[in-house]
Amino acid sequence: MRIGLLGTGPWAQAAHAPALSGHRDLDFVGVWGRRPEAARELADPYGVRAYDDVDALLADVDAVAVALPPHVQAGLAARAARAGCHLLLDKPLAPTVAQGRAVVEAAEEAGVASVVFLTTRFQPEPEAWIAEQASLGGWFTGRAQWLGAVFTADGNPFAASPWRREMGALWDVGPHALSVLLPVLGDARRVSAAAYGPGDTVHFVLDHVSGASSTLTLSLTAPPAAAGATVELRGASGVTLLPEASEGAVPALTRAADALLTAAGTGTPHPCDAAFALRITDLLATAEALLRGGAR
Repeated sequence: MRIGLLGTGPWAQAAHAPALSGHRDLDFVGVWGRRPEAARELADPYGVRAYDDVDALLADVDAVAVALPPHVQAGLAARAARAGCHLLLDKPLAPTVAQGRAVVEAAEEAGVASVVFLTTRFQPEPEAWIAEQASLGGWFTGRAQWLGAVFTADGNPFAASPWRREMGALWDVGPHALSVLLPVLGDARRVSAAAYGPGDTVHFVLDHVSGASSTLTLSLTAPPAAAGATVELRGASGVTLLPEASEGAVPALTRAADALLTAAGTGTPHPCDAAFALRITDLLATAEALLRGGAR
């Protein structure tokens, strides 16, 4: 499968370009970026073409990987789908439900596959744990704490990201937490409460179709010593914690590319497709509305 990369930022540099170039079943064709000079800087070490025209790249590939801010990703993902390209997307899918729905509809109408790179879902130990807990059932409650120090630790490459500063932890790490809780506890019937914490920290509560409830605490402004991700489940089987992953982003993104190849080849949607990411977007938008309606 011929694949192109849309985006040239730190995530594209650290994860996407290495994973795409090293994948044995992908032909990494080229890079497009909003700044042509950045596209050339990223493309040259991999010996691929830097495209000035995104439509020219779309015409040359079978799929695209997107490493762009959500408001940019949404429009280009729909455009790529209409051009017949399979989609390897990042989270969040889009900044609004309407934009996310447009991506899903474009992919469905074009008959292209989509996979959204929710990192934890493509790491072996966490994904095996999620599958095991989902099969057990009987969970009473869940608790997810996804605490980052993006804006408090020195030298974090994502601290200069305008969309992260604008949208905060809710939209940056919220998709990760939801991607773990939803397949185990079931879809959320409603977001029942939401409140701000210090910095960009937010808390919200979900009622799930299984009858379980869950709480999420999300931050990009945690003290570095307090940073980390924890998911705890309590139920009939006792208490269990999400295991740490033994591998980083590049192997996980390689597995996401494997998933896209499988979905494109079989026509069977992957659990982390654009439709799942749209549901996450819907829940985040609901939580955001509750936060804006409350007092800080």
